[in-house]
Amino acid sequence: MTGNAIDHLFNLSGNVALVTGAGSGIGQRMAYALAQAGANVVLAGRHPETLAQTAALIAGNGGDSAIETVDLLKRDGLSDFVDNASKHFGAPGILVNAAGVNLRQPADEISIEAWDMTINLNLSVPFFLAKACLPGMREKGRGKIINIGSLQSYRAFANSVPYGASKGGVAQLTRAMAEAWSKEGITTNAIAPGFFQTPLTEKVFSDDSLSKHHASMTTIGRNGELEDFDGLTIFLASRASDYISGQMISLDGGYTAK
Repeated sequence: MTGNAIDHLFNLSGNVALVTGAGSGIGQRMAYALAQAGANVVLAGRHPETLAQTAALIAGNGGDSAIETVDLLKRDGLSDFVDNASKHFGAPGILVNAAGVNLRQPADEISIEAWDMTINLNLSVPFFLAKACLPGMREKGRGKIINIGSLQSYRAFANSVPYGASKGGVAQLTRAMAEAWSKEGITTNAIAPGFFQTPLTEKVFSDDSLSKHHASMTTIGRNGELEDFDGLTIFLASRASDYISGQMISLDGGYTAK
């Protein structure tokens, strides 16, 4: 295979990506990786100041991005949001559903409101946002949807009942979305991260013994670094993964292998 053929598989030039949760953590890193591979990236989230930091990071490395602030919990506005996002570079052909929440509450203290917010943002929004992106993807004849699972898609951790339920749901949602749309060239896959230091895992990494414990639970022997997302993100967004759909790929240093 020639270098040009390899470039064709992985180069995202001419593609438009929409990334939620792009202001920090996993979403920020995935947005950066997509921009480095040549995509024009629309950065979505609630906080314009953090999105601006991501945009500066991308611009500082020669990439192009735009910012759209949005409250994803207002699901009836998602179609209008996608319309607005499409005004920057065109309709997104790549969607990364990286926005999420984990309130880490003991089971006995979980309120109906906390449950509903977690299920809504982590499980319902990825489906309805993807649905809002479908017309643009169908017009292109292809699309790439990347959901974010978790170790808790497979197993339980303390103080995470609604989060675990939502991420278990993401695994099945990913399969169901793949079943619904793959024949149209619109594939859906998910990444299930292990432990990465992000605002969502601050409580874990602020406890040195707990952080070391999770590192010891991997086969590689360390917790994740955000740059570990780069290769898998680009792969799942590119033509290189065209015959992969409905899969959740663990990016966990072998945590689930032990």
